[in-house]
Amino acid sequence: MRTYKIFTITIAVLLLTQVSCKKDFLDRTPGATLPEDAVFADPTLASQYAINAYNFLVDDYVRFNDHRGTTSQASDEAVSGNLDPSVLTLNQGLFHDHSEKVASLNDIVNIWSREYNGINITNMMLSKMAIVPWTNPQTAIRIEGEMRFLRAFFYFELIKRFGGVPILDKVYGVNDDIDFPRASYTDCVNFILADLEKAEAQLPRAEDLALSENGRATIGAAKSLKARVLLYAASPLNNESNDLAKWSKAAAAAKEVMDLGTYALQPTYKDILNVTSSTEYIMMKVRATRPNTDGKIIDFAQSPGSSGQNGQMNPTQNHVDLYEMTNGKAITDPTSGYDPQKPYANRDPRMTWNVIYNDETYQSRKIEMWSQVNANGTVTYGRDYNANNIIYTATRYYCRKMWPEVYINKVAGATYINFLFFRYAEILLNYAEAQNEAVGPDASVYAAINQIRARGDVNMPGLPAGLSQAAMRDAIRHERAVELAFEDHRWYDIMRWKKGPEIVAQPIYAMNVVKNANGSFTYTRVVMPANYQKVFKDYMHRYPIPRSEIYKSNGKLIQNPGW
Repeated sequence: MRTYKIFTITIAVLLLTQVSCKKDFLDRTPGATLPEDAVFADPTLASQYAINAYNFLVDDYVRFNDHRGTTSQASDEAVSGNLDPSVLTLNQGLFHDHSEKVASLNDIVNIWSREYNGINITNMMLSKMAIVPWTNPQTAIRIEGEMRFLRAFFYFELIKRFGGVPILDKVYGVNDDIDFPRASYTDCVNFILADLEKAEAQLPRAEDLALSENGRATIGAAKSLKARVLLYAASPLNNESNDLAKWSKAAAAAKEVMDLGTYALQPTYKDILNVTSSTEYIMMKVRATRPNTDGKIIDFAQSPGSSGQNGQMNPTQNHVDLYEMTNGKAITDPTSGYDPQKPYANRDPRMTWNVIYNDETYQSRKIEMWSQVNANGTVTYGRDYNANNIIYTATRYYCRKMWPEVYINKVAGATYINFLFFRYAEILLNYAEAQNEAVGPDASVYAAINQIRARGDVNMPGLPAGLSQAAMRDAIRHERAVELAFEDHRWYDIMRWKKGPEIVAQPIYAMNVVKNANGSFTYTRVVMPANYQKVFKDYMHRYPIPRSEIYKSNGKLIQNPGW
């Protein structure tokens, strides 16, 4: 935990440079600093310092290696077409090596330091609440609620990856010994829940937020985080004895959000990440529109055929195969009507909104991800694919969710790609999963899932009646994979279900598309080359504690088994 001690030393020195350097705020040059006592003697400065803690939340979908890797590419959802060395180490399950190659940008070392730095800010603010000369008591109450919510969120981001972690609940001095051992997972959950209980009583309702406050914590956000925390705590990774009481608590927590009456599904799925506000958004990252030159678009999701640079967010055939036919049947069902040579016809509409596939009309043209052997033996490639160039898709798919249709040839302006901390569909899915595990597939489980499937531009049939608990479990997990695709859930769902070897370590498939002389296409599902295949052992359901932290802890931090 020595990283935390270093941050504690520097925070008093850099206090205001972390908060704000705007001239209209302090009327002084950027980079100047103020001593700690000056900040907490001014309620405006203290509020700005507190709000800075939001910057330490995990707040974007692309994180494993800046815009070159995501949790989607670690799971079965996608692969990285550009086999950067850091991506290869991740595919091979070498998490230690991966974290050392991209320590400042990944989901292991960066998250450990980032979350503890955020925790330090919340601890500092909570310790100073009593000395700030607040002019508005309600502001003070709200700030305290936000600090408790954020501290709970920071700890959850740690325990969902690492299991139990050291609990630091106050500010420590430069000479204090903070080489604490890891608390148990249960102790961490209880600490998080205690913070959230207090936060709920202190935070405003979503209805009372001003538009300029969009993205700040509310009662709904606190309840949603509680529901997610309890769902993870009830899941197989953290509930080996399958204690049904844990599932009941998780279901009850999700039901609390549902009963608020504040949130509802957005009528359209196609733009679920791309609107400024929505009845479905419980808490989102406030951000400006992304221009087409944003690296996460042009150098990550966009086809080079549309002037992108590295279209390396490539959904797998494994993921595409999850989308049912519009009659609600799996494509593996011989009665579904699925035609392997018309693989994208009559599929769940969410496939079209999440994935770009060959011959789809997109941005006013047909997407071309085919190869064609000419009469003279030469090979011609479509505009969006080239087997000889790694900047093009490796699977014959691009990710539409991360490449909104507004972006055309670098010049079509900008749009939102919001990071959604919580949206209402997740709450319904959380409730359905927990309630099914607690009592079985009752009417409320069906209602929650079927509400999602009946969304206006999805309009999928309801689940078949009479499902067993096990069959409903499979249906709910399937629905999460489709509904929350590429939204930073799948990887962690697989981990909490302890399904890594069963899902991630299975063969990864792509689609081969050949254009025939008559203009038709021949589609063949193919196993991807070895470099794209992924290793996942049972011990990998938890991340390794960063080696640097283990070395600095004087033997107090015990590594997760297997690492």
